[in-house]
Amino acid sequence: MRRSLLRPLALGALALLLTGCAAPAPPTLGDQLGGSLTVYAAASLKGSFDEIDEAFTADHPGVAISPVYDGSSTLATQIAEGAPADVFASADDATMAKVSEFALEPAVFASNTLVIVVPAGNPKKVSRLADLADVVTVLCAPEVPCGAASTKLLNTAGVTVDAASLEQNVTAVLTKVAAGEADAGLVYATDVVGRSDVASVVPEGADEVVNRYPIAALKDAANPDAAAAFIAFVRSEAGRKILAGHGFGAP
Repeated sequence: MRRSLLRPLALGALALLLTGCAAPAPPTLGDQLGGSLTVYAAASLKGSFDEIDEAFTADHPGVAISPVYDGSSTLATQIAEGAPADVFASADDATMAKVSEFALEPAVFASNTLVIVVPAGNPKKVSRLADLADVVTVLCAPEVPCGAASTKLLNTAGVTVDAASLEQNVTAVLTKVAAGEADAGLVYATDVVGRSDVASVVPEGADEVVNRYPIAALKDAANPDAAAAFIAFVRSEAGRKILAGHGFGAP
């Protein structure tokens, strides 16, 4: 009789002991992340990063992302002057190198190439790089990544272009061509994806001039945990799928 009473009591005590000693489930990274995150990104990344921002904040609703898009060189200058960025995504390695003393180790996450962009219908019948010398052409300034790539592409082809204007970011080139203010320009392949107001031509040698896109957290980032998580997302399978959808190549 005594043994039969003690057995259920012992089992109950053991269950209580195990329940009481069990460690609580550790919080997920999403539970820990919060605050604001300032992301400086090349103008050519706007479409893809807007989508990445939305996907990231869906996973981490406590994080509020403030994106800043402009020419990579402009952003690098601002960072060097103390702009409060957490993350920097550049359109080439050379520009990222300019902020190396302010950034952690960068990682390449995408690639891009140039195309000739023309207004819808291609009224000037531009079909090759040499044609750019005979029409009103706008280019990126040589000190910004799209301009450096354009200069290399044109030099390799032996083409000299007297540009009507030299823009500080690729978006400005695209805007002028789309508005009919120029007959042609050189922009990234990603810039014309999904656009009906412009057309594009893949020039000869474009596959030999490839821009690699690096991303890095800043050493004095105000939100280093969120910065690291954001970069991890950009480089993840989900992030690369979004980038590919916007025309970016693999790293």
